Formats: sequence, C-alpha cells, structure tokens
Amino acid sequence: MTTEQQIHIEPAARMTGLPTQFFSTLVAKANKQIAMGKDIINLGQGNPDQPTPSHIVEALQQAAANPLYHKYPPFSGYSFLKEAIAKRYLEDYGVELDPATEVAILFGGKTGLVEISQCFLNPGDICLVPDPGYPDYWSGVALAGGKMEFMPLLAQHQYLPDFKAIAPDVADRAKLMFLNYPNNPTGATASTAFYDEAIAFARKHNIIVTSDFAYGTIGFDGKKPTSFLQSAGAKDVGIEVYTLSKSYNMAGWRVGFALGNAKIVEQINLIQDHYYCSLFGGIQEAAAVALTSSQQCVDELTATYERRRNALFQALHEIGWKAEMPSGSFFCWLPVPDGMTSSQFADIVLEQAGVVVAPGNGFGTSGEGYVRLGLLTNEARLQEAIYRIGKLSLFK
Repeated sequence: MTTEQQIHIEPAARMTGLPTQFFSTLVAKANKQIAMGKDIINLGQGNPDQPTPSHIVEALQQAAANPLYHKYPPFSGYSFLKEAIAKRYLEDYGVELDPATEVAILFGGKTGLVEISQCFLNPGDICLVPDPGYPDYWSGVALAGGKMEFMPLLAQHQYLPDFKAIAPDVADRAKLMFLNYPNNPTGATASTAFYDEAIAFARKHNIIVTSDFAYGTIGFDGKKPTSFLQSAGAKDVGIEVYTLSKSYNMAGWRVGFALGNAKIVEQINLIQDHYYCSLFGGIQEAAAVALTSSQQCVDELTATYERRRNALFQALHEIGWKAEMPSGSFFCWLPVPDGMTSSQFADIVLEQAGVVVAPGNGFGTSGEGYVRLGLLTNEARLQEAIYRIGKLSLFK
C-alpha cells in the first residue's frame, strides 16, 4: 500500500458537458426490480432479440481462420465490403454508389452519427436535431462543442420536421442536420417528397444532411422504407448512415456505413484513421456475405416484427389504450394517460406491472406525454405486458 498522495484528476470540459445516458438509468431501475425476484418484461431498449442468421455466423467462423485477417486491415476497410454495400443499395433502392469514394465503413452506425459532428462542427456551430430523437446525436454535438436547435416531431405533422417553422436566422447559421426515418422513437416513415423538401432546404441554407437509416429494411403493410439517397441531389448535400445491426440481427458485430457525398465520406475516413484501423477482416467478410447472399432472412425478420406489432396493438385495443400504429422500425410510440408525465407512467408500470418502457422525455422535450415500446420479444410476451398494464386500469 502506498502512502503517496494521488494526483488531482480533472476531466476535460468536453467530458463534463456530455448528456446523461438515460438508458443506463432505465437499466438500473429494471435490474433493481429483477434483483427483488420480479418477472420483468423489458420493452424499453432497442436490442434485437433474435440471433444472427446462421449463414452469416458460419461465414465468420470460416473467415476467422484466414491468416490475412490476423493482420491489421486496411485503414478504410476492405474494398469487397464497400462493393457489397454498393451492390445492396443498387438492388434495394436503385442508388448507385462509388465504393472507392462514396462509402466509409463504420464501427456501427452510432460511431458515424457521433463522428459527423466532430468532422464538421466547430464550437458554437448549430446542428438541427429531431425532437424526439436518438440521444446519441446529442453526444456527438456535445463532443464537438456545437449547439443544438431542436426540430419538433409532432403527431399533427406525421412526426416530420416542419422546415417552414425553423427561424431563417437559425437555418442560415446551421451547419448540420440529422434526419431519421423509419424513426426512433416514433416509428414514423418518410416519403421521397419529404426528402426532396429536405434537400431543397439544405441546399438553400448550406446545411449538411445526415440521414440515419438504421431501420431501413423494417417497413410494414407492404411498404418498403424510402432511402434519402433515392432523391435527386441527395449526394450534393449529405450522407446516409446504414447499419447491419437491425436488418440482420448483428447489433453486437458493429458494422455500419456512411454513404453518399464523397467529400463528407473522405472526412469520416480521415477522422477514423486517427482513431483506429478498420474492423476485423473476418467480420468484414461475413458482413459482405450478409449483404450479397439471399435477403430472405431480412424479409422474414420484418414479417416477425409486423406480427408482433399487430399482436401488441390488438392487446392495446382490448385495454382501451389508443395509439397510432408505427409504419416502420421496431418501436411503438404510445401516449400516456391524461394527468401523468412520461416518467411517472414508466415508473408505475415498472413497479406495479413489471414492464419496462422508455419514457418519451428521454428522447427530447417533445417526447413528453409518450413512452416507447420495443417489439423485441415474442407475441405472447408482448401481449402479457399490455394485459399487465391493463390491470392497473389507467386507461378507463
């Protein structure tokens, strides 16, 4: 044991200015109930519950034995993976991408969503952020020292930002804007017409658009989600961030892409050169297999989420909980009873019904009055969760 005094350790200002990770608080509350021996149904997080399809796992098992992949990979990743995502976008969306200049490989989509702010925001620069929205947008802006201006996503506007409501002086000073459809947390989707409007707005005010397309394959009722890159001029103003986490149940594999504007992609590759080399080559090869082989597993997964959505909404109807069905993603955005806040309702259903839901105010001030539920367990368990809540007689 040393008797010498420890030095004073003081984090940099960027660390003390980071937003609180409210999901960690949510997990802590759930774990406390589990420790008390309660049967908890956790619908509050966004972690896919199904395994990665076996043909992708087998591809990794075989690739892991390749001595080539035991060495450092190329800094910006292997060309075969970039070619694979370009092929997928061409087949699925009719979008042509140059693998050499318009594709960056990411350590999961989250990494790119944080890095984009660091690449383009100086301290005090404005970023337009959806409200409610994915909290890690805030993290990237905070690390860059930027300033957020929130775009309310309201039911009466189909959870799309109203560009006309953004003050002209704010729009003129903004350098970056995040969009996310299918949307987390609301489950809303966007049309080509909306993206056309977003591109015109971005071009007028010289704003970089980052389209978060994490749930790009999960659309319901026979409607495939629209990619931002399908709109004319999208590459002139921004990029799309795509991930294999949701589409292929590969959340733990950390494979994502930044796709589109070559100058933006170049900057993302540059910042990543200073952080790390690229993904393990075996994972890159397996990811390429996922993208280039049969997409039946993707279609089946979307069908699973649609069945779960329908089962959950049947149960909602039976207990009198009125809500709008999501048209995409694996989330449901549900109003809380009159007279309750999002957090109050979430605490009550956890403590009295053993169900975890995410309070909407954790996604922004416009999320107050809602909770987010994930379709990440089987139909019977989802319905049981709603019936448990129904027994509390909060919707009568």
